[in-house]
Amino acid sequence: MYSFSPKLKSTSIILLVVGLVLFGIGFFLNHGISTERIEHMMEAVHSAGHDAPTHSSEMIGPQDHDSHLEHATLQIHNSPLASIHFVAVFFFGVSCAVLFFYCIQHAAHAGWPIIITRVMEAIASYIPYGGAILVIIMLLNILHQGHLFHWMDPDLTDPNSAHFDVILFEKKRFLNIPFYAIRTLIYVIGASFFAWKLKAQSKKVDDTKSLVEYQFLYRWAVGYIAFFGFASAAWAWDWLMSIDPHWYSTMYIWYSMVSCLSSGIAVIILLSVYLKKNGFLPQFNDNHLHDLGVFLFATSMLWTYTWFAQFMLYWYANVPEEVNYFFGRFQHYGVTFLPMLIINFLLPLLVLVSSSIKRNYKVVTIMAVVVILGHLLDYFNMVMPGTVGPYWNTPEVLLLVLGSVLFVAGLFIFTVMSALSKLKLIPTGNPFLHESEIYEYPF
Repeated sequence: MYSFSPKLKSTSIILLVVGLVLFGIGFFLNHGISTERIEHMMEAVHSAGHDAPTHSSEMIGPQDHDSHLEHATLQIHNSPLASIHFVAVFFFGVSCAVLFFYCIQHAAHAGWPIIITRVMEAIASYIPYGGAILVIIMLLNILHQGHLFHWMDPDLTDPNSAHFDVILFEKKRFLNIPFYAIRTLIYVIGASFFAWKLKAQSKKVDDTKSLVEYQFLYRWAVGYIAFFGFASAAWAWDWLMSIDPHWYSTMYIWYSMVSCLSSGIAVIILLSVYLKKNGFLPQFNDNHLHDLGVFLFATSMLWTYTWFAQFMLYWYANVPEEVNYFFGRFQHYGVTFLPMLIINFLLPLLVLVSSSIKRNYKVVTIMAVVVILGHLLDYFNMVMPGTVGPYWNTPEVLLLVLGSVLFVAGLFIFTVMSALSKLKLIPTGNPFLHESEIYEYPF
């Protein structure tokens, strides 16, 4: 059994508290920004020659000074909710992607990862807590306490309004508040149910050592794979792509999912190595690390493919409504948008391409941290341009983002390690356990 060390528990609680404090300071500073300062910020952006819109709504409706000021005010005051939103979606997606990876292994009757079964189950234990944060964000949005989702403004679908948007009117059957709320609850409750059921069934396999119970574990794993396939696509539409509802991409759902899958494998690596180094999981060896490194490398390359395919097709087509998504990011998010390719593609390519390197605990662990930070930055680039626009490079936003990351990371560590301390680390009832214990990669 793993024992949640007091030092790590204290660290997670400190992260939680510090994150809340920083977020609270950033929130009050953001709330106190005056109209005069907002006008100065607008003038600074325009005087720099960077006038590409970061959201399609900027091209719809009145274009006078007052309308631009109203839009800038909404963007600036979006910062608190946008900051917690991108972090919350990312960590929820990571946990769900880890459970997806876990279920793929069971569905394939793979023997090598059985040693890290409990690691993956512990990470999946975060799902209901991360989902609760997303439900709270959803309630704030539908109650109009936030303005992350432009399409929730009723004026935009009113033909008699000066702000009427015909595209959003046509999408109203899907993008409407009741249906959005229902879908969010389905994602959260569905994923939480599968996380609970799979853990319970896995425990039952241990207790009974029955192949019949293992067959039920297999069936539930297949069920989650089907659920995740549809839900991860739909929540990418709802929580991320609908931020800019004029723009869409058929690659987006794979792009956002693979980002979480790569990060999820990185989290598995960090937790497995931590347990190994602290003597709790001696059965974890270089061969298991190598295979996790292979998956980390492969998903990093797959993410790069989806990123480039999405970018290349839209940029080459040069359709204004579509290329604007990238052009606005080039102008206003130049220091975060393209440089993330170095973190998420170039470094994994150069470092993890060697088979022997994938057995080096220190190198693979460092790369796991790099990948997590890189994909967190990726989610920042997905959410912030369409919600905060060009007004992100301020002390207030820095405090909000840092506070959100520390708070959710602290909650994630506390939840995962608490769950792990309640699990038997070795799944003794799994029929493939011996194969995992003697597993050796042949090359």
